[in-house]
Amino acid sequence: MTGRNVWLRAGIAAVVGFTMSAIAPAQAQQPTGKPIRIGQTLSLTGGFAQTGLAHRIASEIFVERLNAKGGLLGRPVEYVVLDDQSKPDISRTLYERLITADNVDLIIGPYGTANILAAMGVAQRYHKVFIENTLGQPQLATYEWHFSATIGGPDATSTLPVKVLDAYASTGNPPKKVLIVASKFPSANDMAKGMERALKARGTEELGMLEYEGGTRDFNSIAARVKDADPDLMFMASLGVEGSQLLEALNRIGYKPKRHFYLYPSGVMAADPLADNALSYSAFEDVEPYISTPEGAAFAKEYDARAAKAGLPYPFADSQAGNEYAGWEILIAGVKATNSLDDKKIAEWLDKNEVENIEGKRDFSGRSHTTATDMQQLKQVQKGRWVTIWPLDKRTPGAQLVAP
Repeated sequence: MTGRNVWLRAGIAAVVGFTMSAIAPAQAQQPTGKPIRIGQTLSLTGGFAQTGLAHRIASEIFVERLNAKGGLLGRPVEYVVLDDQSKPDISRTLYERLITADNVDLIIGPYGTANILAAMGVAQRYHKVFIENTLGQPQLATYEWHFSATIGGPDATSTLPVKVLDAYASTGNPPKKVLIVASKFPSANDMAKGMERALKARGTEELGMLEYEGGTRDFNSIAARVKDADPDLMFMASLGVEGSQLLEALNRIGYKPKRHFYLYPSGVMAADPLADNALSYSAFEDVEPYISTPEGAAFAKEYDARAAKAGLPYPFADSQAGNEYAGWEILIAGVKATNSLDDKKIAEWLDKNEVENIEGKRDFSGRSHTTATDMQQLKQVQKGRWVTIWPLDKRTPGAQLVAP
C-alpha cells in the first residue's frame, strides 16, 4: 500500500459511508474554484494502523464540516492522505511526494513521534508550516515553523507524572511503592524517567524500572516480575496495545495490579475487563466537559458513529481523535486569520496568537511552540468507558477517582 492515495473531495461521501448532510451544520454557500489541497501521511497499515484510522476519521470529519460551511477562502478543500505504513522513512518519502509531485498547498503532520520528526525535516527543507498533534518529545522540534497541537506543555515528562501522583495522593492514601514498566520507544522512555524524578522528589520508593523493546508482544517475563514486586502503583510508559498485552500476561498468572497507569494506550483498553480502574492521560473524550461546546459535541457525535461503522474496537472519541481535530483547527485558523496560503504568514500569525479549539484555548509560547503549561487531564476506565477524573474542575460529571 506504499503511496496509496485516499482522496476526500467536497460533496463526496466519506470512506466510512456517512454523507455530509449527516454531520454538517446549516449549509453555507457552496465553495467554488480550484480546491485547496492539504496533504498528510497516516499509519493506515503497520503497527499503528488502528490509531492511524482514528486520526483519519477525525481528519475526514473536519474537512467535510469545513466544506459544508463554505470551504476555505471561498474554495473547497481536498484532503490527500497517504499510507506511511507506520514507518518514518516512508513518511519522509511521502511528504516529499506530497509537496513536490502532488503539489499540495499545505501539509499537516503524521501520527507518532518518529514519523513526525521525519516529516518535519521535509517541511523545514521546503519551508512549510508544520502542525503536529502527537509529538511526545517537543524538545526535539527545532524547526521554527513547527507548532504543536498537543496540550502537554514544553515538558510533560516533568508535569504528567506529578499529576498522576497528585491524583492518588488526593485520596489520602498515596502510593508508597511504585514500579515503572517502560518501552524503549524514546517518548515513552522519557516519560518513565520523568516518573523516576517525580518519585525521588517526593521520597516515594521506586521498586525499579522494567524496560522492553518497542514492538514486544510477549510480556510473560515482565508480568512475573511485576507480580513479584507487588507495587502499590504500576506506572507503564507504553504505546498502543502493549498495556493490554501486559494485563493479559498478568491475568494468566493470577495477578491484578492494585493501581495502574498507561501512557498512550489503545482506546480498546477501556473495553477490557482486565483494565478496570486503569489510569491514563486525556485531552478529549466524548463526555462532559469536552462536549460542552457545539463544535466539540458535533465532532464527538459524528466520530462515535463513524468509528463504530469502521469497526474500531473502542468506537468513542478520545485524545487521539481530539488532538487530530485540534491540529486541523489550528492550521485553518492561521489560514483564515491571514487570508492566505502563504506558509510564512501563517507561521508568523500562529507565533503571536491563540487558537480556540475543541480541547481549549491554545497558545504556542512554550518551548518549540508548545503550550506554555501542561493542560492534560487524567482519565480512568470505569464500567468499560474512559471518564475524566483529574483535575477536579475537569471531571466527567459524577465521576470520582477509584483508588483501591
